Amino acid sequence: MSAPFRTRADGIDLFVRLTPKAAMDRLEGIETSVDGRSYLKARVRAVPENGAANRPLERLVAKALGVPASGVSIAAGGTARLKTLRVLGDPAALAKRIDTLGTPAP
Repeated sequence: MSAPFRTRADGIDLFVRLTPKAAMDRLEGIETSVDGRSYLKARVRAVPENGAANRPLERLVAKALGVPASGVSIAAGGTARLKTLRVLGDPAALAKRIDTLGTPAP
């Protein structure tokens, strides 16, 4: 299984599969597609029109990773379901936080 992110000098690129028009905003853990790529599953209440679901996704990921909302931005896939988010911060600390997101709660 591959990691759902790629490290960078100033942070990480996080791979996310977004489902808009959900009942609530939430992260649902890490999933692996049939081709072996991993991504973080996310749901937001916003509709997928004109990128309206992107801002809630950025805020949700920022809160979960403990970084400022301004430190998360869409790097690729602005209108697609599969997105790449650029997250600024210490790559090792961010990787550790992402690993905890993929672990089911006891």
